[in-house]
Amino acid sequence: MANNEESNTIFLPLENVESEHCALIVDKGLAQVNGIASHKVELNNRRAIITVDKKEVISSAIQAIKNLGYGVTTIKANFPVLGMSCASCAGSVEHTVKNENGVVNASVNFASGNLTVEFLPNMTNAQKIQQAIQAAGYDILVEEEQQQQETLESIHNQKFQALKTKTIWAIVLSLPVVIIGMFFMNMPYANYIMFVLASPVVWWLGRDFFINAWKQAKHRSANMDTLVALSTGIAYLFSVFTMLFPKFWESRGLEAHVYFEAAAVIIAFILLGKLLEEKAKGNTSSAIKKLIGLQAKTVTIIQANGSEQTVNIDEVKIDDIILVKPGEKIAVDGTVVSGSSYVDESMLNGEPIPVLKEKNAEVFAGTINQKGSFQFRAEKVGKETMLAHIIKMVQDAQGSKAPVQKLVDNIAGIFVPSIIIIAIITFFLWWFLGGENGIVQGLLTAVTVLVIACPCALGLATPTAIMVGIGKGAENGILIKDAESLELSKKINALILDKTGTITEGKPEVSDVFWLDENENLKAILKSIESQSEHPLANAVVQHLNNSTVVPIEAFNSITGKGASAIYNNENYFVGNKKLMLENQIQVEEILTEKAEKWSQESKTVIWFVDSKRALAIFAISDKIKATSATAIQQLQAMDIEIYMLTGDNEATAKAVAEQTGITQYKAEMLPQHKADFVKTLQQQGKIVAMVGDGINDSTALATADVSIAMGKGSDIAMDVAKMTIISSDLMKIPQAIRLSKQTVNTIKQNLFWAFIYNIIGIPIAAGILFPINGFLLNPMIAGAAMALSSVSVVSNSLRLKWKK
Repeated sequence: MANNEESNTIFLPLENVESEHCALIVDKGLAQVNGIASHKVELNNRRAIITVDKKEVISSAIQAIKNLGYGVTTIKANFPVLGMSCASCAGSVEHTVKNENGVVNASVNFASGNLTVEFLPNMTNAQKIQQAIQAAGYDILVEEEQQQQETLESIHNQKFQALKTKTIWAIVLSLPVVIIGMFFMNMPYANYIMFVLASPVVWWLGRDFFINAWKQAKHRSANMDTLVALSTGIAYLFSVFTMLFPKFWESRGLEAHVYFEAAAVIIAFILLGKLLEEKAKGNTSSAIKKLIGLQAKTVTIIQANGSEQTVNIDEVKIDDIILVKPGEKIAVDGTVVSGSSYVDESMLNGEPIPVLKEKNAEVFAGTINQKGSFQFRAEKVGKETMLAHIIKMVQDAQGSKAPVQKLVDNIAGIFVPSIIIIAIITFFLWWFLGGENGIVQGLLTAVTVLVIACPCALGLATPTAIMVGIGKGAENGILIKDAESLELSKKINALILDKTGTITEGKPEVSDVFWLDENENLKAILKSIESQSEHPLANAVVQHLNNSTVVPIEAFNSITGKGASAIYNNENYFVGNKKLMLENQIQVEEILTEKAEKWSQESKTVIWFVDSKRALAIFAISDKIKATSATAIQQLQAMDIEIYMLTGDNEATAKAVAEQTGITQYKAEMLPQHKADFVKTLQQQGKIVAMVGDGINDSTALATADVSIAMGKGSDIAMDVAKMTIISSDLMKIPQAIRLSKQTVNTIKQNLFWAFIYNIIGIPIAAGILFPINGFLLNPMIAGAAMALSSVSVVSNSLRLKWKK
């Protein structure tokens, strides 16, 4: 069972929540449910995240969402229960299932021996419920289940097919109504034929608009369904009245004209728009679908007796030995124990060149084996794999809101009521000022205003662009944690780089050694001290002294930014940089000073090993500069971004690395707090600062920066703190991320401009503002087409991001 906090966090997959306005309505509805501690609606992920005090609240939350006219994807299933002998057994099974995370409702019928359960497919499945029941001493018969995502996918596919069928029928039935309404109005029984054809379009194919509008009305709310239901309902009922009582108008000297074609075509166009929108929105989430598609379904496990067994991915446990055959996907994270092969990791880090995997090499879930075969030990399974973390990070990021979205949310919240008020005002203005035909034209213009207004285009403008942008980043090995950092990245004008692991490979190796008095005892002491240090340079020394033994040392002390100290046989020993030597007033031979200066000028890091009186040895540690670092830095400088390098290393090494990479501003011998202080100094100068780092020592500076970027091969703490992670640790990805940010923000601006300008121009024209000038009145059918296409155009514009370089 998950910990208490996690078990009380529930993810509800939403249906029919198509815009930010819908999301706001659901969010407000959840606020009214007692027992919900916190709630958030993520439009892009089509889910609501709620924290509940008691699990009974889940069904209340789902009911509240359904009452608002929206849906929650749940699965109801029946399973025969085995091992029950009395009614209390049934109670025990029911209690066990109800306590399982993700279960909405459960009941066990002892007479029939059946369990009826409703659960959230994104949080649990039949196998997990079965495991909980087995743990309680019973069992259920379960047919083989598809994965959670596939279940949700099939539900969405069914809905899409149903929408497609509705759209086709609506177009087929509306077409003759339009032809009769436009060209054959005077044919016998024309009105009755149009009535017969339009009625199923309005009341059957368009029934969801009316049902949802009524649910909204019951909660004193309104959405796009309200506008569609009002406009088509008014046009239809007006036409029925005119068909049945034509003399009412004729006696007043007016033509008894019906508008069945308007009601039918509006619904046909809006259904077509929703169909195209769903198709386009499916493409915006293609990145997450690709990532989920990387997950293997089954694996081959090597048993203790050497035999092979194929099992479901969910059954893999830590320390299982897994066989990977040529062309297979790697199922979980682990370490190679035998064999070798090249593995394509491009789906995780965006790097096209396959990586050689030999004994002790790490492998990751979702990557694809090439021609060789190998066995590896499973180390991270389920939600702990790197792929699972990437999927979760991308989903969370796609669900986050950009700062500009807050303004759009405020507008969306008052949009529909405002449109209804405008439509009412339009009707009365036409009635009073429109002359003898004013009431009919007032009705038509009111309908047109209701139809043309499009809250969906506003609601989709930002989230769709964010979704595509973050998805495109993930495909290129750039993980962006939230929409805010994606939006802010385009404004970066100062970039701070850590040296080790960021500019350099982060694989330090001892390249040169000089002992004044070399002996095995001193080597053992040095190895013992460095073995206890967490610094990557210490590990390089340990690797170099691989053949030496270790001795019991006392009073080990890690001195931040300087080195380490320990006591052996009542003698103090120090390992670290020159600053540590000077502080302890250690005597240094001139030959050591000369060697140290020479190595530093070669961009090598010098480590000193001393006792309480004099220096004993020095080590030169080299860390190769990454092949792409200099090019990436040049590209960033060409973007008018100031580059700074901060390192804990000595001045000479820092200078040498800076010269080789083209960095003009750098600071050496920086402690972690100094890095954070430097970030603040730049921010006080009005700069938007990005910090790039890979280690624990960078985490404070990363947390302080406006945009924080972690290297994927660095520490978990750095990645947790950072708002952006470069999986491959290649600096070339940073210019790409900034370009992606610029493209995404430009797309958001284009979308918002189109959504606002469409409504600002469209609504007055629909109200008849051009009529006094040139006699033009917009046909409600044309308004329906424009409204349908406005949403599609916004989503399509966001999709253009996918093809940009």
